[in-house]
Amino acid sequence: MVRILAMAGSARRESFNKRLAQLAAVRARTAGADVTVIDLADYRLPLFDQDVEADEPPQNADMLRNLMLEHDGLLLACPEYNSSITPLLKNVIDWASRPVEGVAPLAAFKGKTAALVSASPGALGGLRGLGTVCSILSSIGVHVLPTQVAVGSAHSAFADGDRALNDPRLDKNLTRAMNEMVEMTAKLATRRE
Repeated sequence: MVRILAMAGSARRESFNKRLAQLAAVRARTAGADVTVIDLADYRLPLFDQDVEADEPPQNADMLRNLMLEHDGLLLACPEYNSSITPLLKNVIDWASRPVEGVAPLAAFKGKTAALVSASPGALGGLRGLGTVCSILSSIGVHVLPTQVAVGSAHSAFADGDRALNDPRLDKNLTRAMNEMVEMTAKLATRRE
């Protein structure tokens, strides 16, 4: 069984992307994955700074890196800030990508899969920011799945107690994306063994 680490690039308590990450995680579990959902609000980090890293690397950076190392893939719900990635998500990636003694460079990312989803009150659903996230992850060795789901009008997008999306087409796309993620992650995990 493949292991997926799911998170939203937002620390806001009422984040639409946290809701979407939870829903996507349910779909990934249905497809056969073991999914761990974390809240980045529980892993506060200072803004990445090599001086801070040299003096005393934050314990939360090690915890996040270790969580990533324990999983085969990443499920990221990515809010869009000014048509790009959130500072929170970029900071997590920066800290987790730093070299650590005894760990291969970029081991938390290389060869793993990532499924990207987003939700936004706007009509595009955060779609513009996903390209930036895809570019960053691809450059550090992550296999980003081409199927991405962007949920617009997020304030009214969730149905049935957050167990579905109101738009049947988007709901079906989310299920398909999670099925593809689990299938691709399993294939890549088999190759690494």
